[in-house]
Amino acid sequence: MCSIIGYCGPVLDRAAFERGFARTKSRGPDDTRVAEAGRGLLGFHRLSIMGLTPSGMQPFELEGSLCVCNGELYGFEKDREALRAKGYKFSSDSDCEIILPLWFEYGTDMFARLDAEFACVIYDGRTGEYVAARDPIGIRPLYYGYDAAGTIVFASEPKNLVGVAEKIMPFPPGHFYKNGRFICYCDIAERAPVCYDDMKTACAHIREKLIDGVRKRLVSDSKIGFLLSGGLDSSLVCAIAARESAEPIKTFAIGMSEDAIDLKYARQVAEHIGSDHTEVFMTPDDVRQSLDRVVSLLGTFDITTVRASMGMYLVCKAIHERTDLRVILTGEISDELFGYKYTDFAPSAEAFQLEAEKRVRELHMYDVLRADRCISVNSLEARVPFGDLDFVRYVMSLDPEMKLNKYGKGKYLLRKAFEEGGWLPENILWREKAAFSDAVGHSMVDILKDHAEGLYTDAEFQAASAKYEHARPFTKESLLYREIFEKYYPGQAEMIADFWMPNRSWEGCDVDDPSARVLSNYGESGE
Repeated sequence: MCSIIGYCGPVLDRAAFERGFARTKSRGPDDTRVAEAGRGLLGFHRLSIMGLTPSGMQPFELEGSLCVCNGELYGFEKDREALRAKGYKFSSDSDCEIILPLWFEYGTDMFARLDAEFACVIYDGRTGEYVAARDPIGIRPLYYGYDAAGTIVFASEPKNLVGVAEKIMPFPPGHFYKNGRFICYCDIAERAPVCYDDMKTACAHIREKLIDGVRKRLVSDSKIGFLLSGGLDSSLVCAIAARESAEPIKTFAIGMSEDAIDLKYARQVAEHIGSDHTEVFMTPDDVRQSLDRVVSLLGTFDITTVRASMGMYLVCKAIHERTDLRVILTGEISDELFGYKYTDFAPSAEAFQLEAEKRVRELHMYDVLRADRCISVNSLEARVPFGDLDFVRYVMSLDPEMKLNKYGKGKYLLRKAFEEGGWLPENILWREKAAFSDAVGHSMVDILKDHAEGLYTDAEFQAASAKYEHARPFTKESLLYREIFEKYYPGQAEMIADFWMPNRSWEGCDVDDPSARVLSNYGESGE
């Protein structure tokens, strides 16, 4: 993972710029460079993943133009050869070196061509323009704001812009910025013509496209590890990777020392796929002592995101401290495509599809944000196979009647796709989902809620919550997170649309806690 910044005009306060950019040095600890780009600046903190030599350092330059890119461009070798045939020369093995040649050849049309997780800022020396863009899901982070003179500034994280811009907002995924406008080049959740593949065909495509999504994310010049919760999604990623790898893969699981649900299931998967498996334990003190740090690195007050980040942050911290791994594969984005526990309550196929579209469009503010921050703050790079663009497009296009839970088992299509071939133990493949924040141990959520309860009386909670108009806290726990958030990102709550909660308009989903365990269909998920 790397960190980028683009100041698209004269810098009003160079010291504030440098302080802000320094806040994400952990994203790219290997090297730092800030270069003049027209009247502005482009900056880059490097985490070496592809093209490990100094020649892969950014900003890249070409005929007076410059670019910085935090990204992985899958299959870039083919594009590079085509560009060589057009006369372009390359000095590194970095995938991102092709960005400027592609820009010269295709302009803004290049963004829709990329099979990538990326965020980039380009200065075109021929025109003096600044252009920025972000991948369709928003797997790679990008934010923007305007300084006091009205100059736009782009950066990997909002903490880069605190003290530089008055209002900070997420760069919309699937858009590019040019000439003062944000223009959509890909709405990955847009309803395409409905695909009416039958069950056998759909499952075959799901299986092959996910395998391909994992396979392309195993290409790295740095060492790779895997988060393995013992749930369906991460277990499938690990099972596929194990078959694609010549050596045993390295897997990591975390749980509360007292009551971790998923450690035993992760251990079963690791034994089944033959991985080199590590268990990490966390304590109640770890949870309480990490809370301030986790909210500050996340830049969110969302209850679900904060809870789920506890385990992810601590396991990635252990990976960073104990290993020489640089790339981590995770299982995010499956829920948004195939359904949560609460989408079992969807009143119709149309409602299910609309909810999926909403969730995919908002992912960059929630689960994707969580994975990026928890991994990158520990100087690691996140890769998300379920976010493969071809895979997402296909699943989103499937007839929603097929995706509804009419089978007595959530995520039935995904499970069915890997039913044959011995990918996972049967009890893992067909086990009900447990939310990650619960799976690391039911007591973790209880510790956080009890901690918040002890901080405010009911009257104090009512008075403090009333201060906030946007996304007003509705529990003492949510107030605690909001107050920590405001300490680090004062007045920036609109970066997050709202709380990630079940759809309250659906019968059975009008709840005051985002955990799936408050739903009537949670069943055996937590056992």
